[in-house]
Amino acid sequence: MPELPEVETVRRDLAPLVAGRRIEAVEVDPASAPLLLGNTGIDAFRAALVGRRFLGIGRRGKYLLFELDDGNTLVAHLRMTGRLVWRRHAAPPEPYQRAMLELDDGHDLRWSDLRKFGTWRLVADPNDAVGKLGPEPVDDGFTLPGFRTALKGRSAPIKSVLLDQRRVAGIGNIYADEALYEARIAPSTAAGQIGPASAKRLHAAVRSVLERGIANRGASFKDYVDGAGQQGHQQMFVQVFRRTGKPCYACGSMIERVVIGGRSTHFCPRCQRTPRRRPARAR
Repeated sequence: MPELPEVETVRRDLAPLVAGRRIEAVEVDPASAPLLLGNTGIDAFRAALVGRRFLGIGRRGKYLLFELDDGNTLVAHLRMTGRLVWRRHAAPPEPYQRAMLELDDGHDLRWSDLRKFGTWRLVADPNDAVGKLGPEPVDDGFTLPGFRTALKGRSAPIKSVLLDQRRVAGIGNIYADEALYEARIAPSTAAGQIGPASAKRLHAAVRSVLERGIANRGASFKDYVDGAGQQGHQQMFVQVFRRTGKPCYACGSMIERVVIGGRSTHFCPRCQRTPRRRPARAR
C-alpha cells in the first residue's frame, strides 16, 4: 500500500500540472463506481466536477486533497493498488484504468486500480475524511512530547501503534519496519514499555525514514508508480522490509519475519532484541 512518501511524491508531481486546469469531462467505469465513489452516482459526480478548476493539491497522511474552485475538495486514497498518473489525452488507456478526469490542456488525470479498493470522495469539508488522523510525522506538529503521550500506557505492540493512523498519520508497513530497525526497537515491544531514550530514537527514526522515502520517490515493490507512471527507488535502500533470510547490514544476523496485528513484520533479532521483562517485586 502506498504510504506517506509515495503519496507525497505523487502530490509533488501532479500539483504544478493540475493547478489552474479546468475539468472538461469525467469518465468512471460503472463496475468500479460503487467502491470508488461510495454513495455518489456517476452522473452526480460528473455534474459536480465538470467545469470546475483545480486550485492545488494537498496531502494529509495517505490522502490526496484536490482543492476545487467551488470550495469543495476531491479526496483520493490509493489504498493497495491505486495509481494516479498524468497522460496526454491521446495516450492509450492505462492497465486497469477505472476513471479519468479530462483537463482543458489536452491531458488527463487517470486512475487505475488492480484491486479496486481505492476511493474518491467529493466533500465540502476535508476534515470529514481526514479529521481523525494523527499528526503529520514530517511536519513541526510531530513533537517528541506528543509522540511519547501517544505511546504512554499502551499495551499494544509498538508496530501496531505506529500503524494506527490516529496516533501518527501516513506510516504503513514499510516505514514502520524501517523506523523500528533504525531505532533498534523490537516491533513486538509494548508501546507503553518504551523508555524516554528509545522513544526519542524512534521519533527521530520515523521522520528520517519517511524523508528518505520521499527523497527516493517512494518504494515500488509491486504496484506503486509516481505521477508520471515511473517507479520509485526506495525499495533499493530498505534495511529490513522484505529482506527475510538475508543478512542484516549492521550485524550479519538473518532478518526474520513475524506477523504482528495481522501484518508481516521484518526485523533483525540481534539489533532489535526483545527487552526482558522485569521480575515482579515480592510483596
